[in-house]
Amino acid sequence: MTSGRIRKAKAVRRPTRLGLALAALAVLGAAGLVAPAHAGQRTAVIPTQTIYPGETIVGSKLEEVDVTNPNVVEGFAGRISDVVGKVSKRTLLPGRVIMTSAVREAYAVERGTTVQMVVAVGTLRISAKGSPLQDAAVGDLIQLRNIDSGVIVAGTVMSDGTVEVVTK
Repeated sequence: MTSGRIRKAKAVRRPTRLGLALAALAVLGAAGLVAPAHAGQRTAVIPTQTIYPGETIVGSKLEEVDVTNPNVVEGFAGRISDVVGKVSKRTLLPGRVIMTSAVREAYAVERGTTVQMVVAVGTLRISAKGSPLQDAAVGDLIQLRNIDSGVIVAGTVMSDGTVEVVTK
């Protein structure tokens, strides 16, 4: 006969998926196989002093900071090397991120100066002096006035400051 007592069966707890995932994450984290949360954190470049339009940006006026606002828009400079040597298009205020659209490459040729124009056709190479009709950076297509003849020609600005004339 059975006694009037009924034994309660002990509940066997099975690990849940969440529990298993957390345990695995803890093991991987302890082994150093999971990157810390701040590893994917972005940095931004901010000026430490006001930088005015047309001013060449120098590293001594810049600082890299961690981006803590997840809602900050894209398009800002992430490293100091991204903006050093470039020229500011607008006023850059201290403590504000520098947007890449707010800087430009320094001009390789400036309007009104004298530059060397070069025309190369096969092995024939002719050079003359010209005056750019606008400011331009390396790789820009500009118009120049040939100083000797007064003829306006188009050319591409090269890294050495010369302009390679486009032939028809």
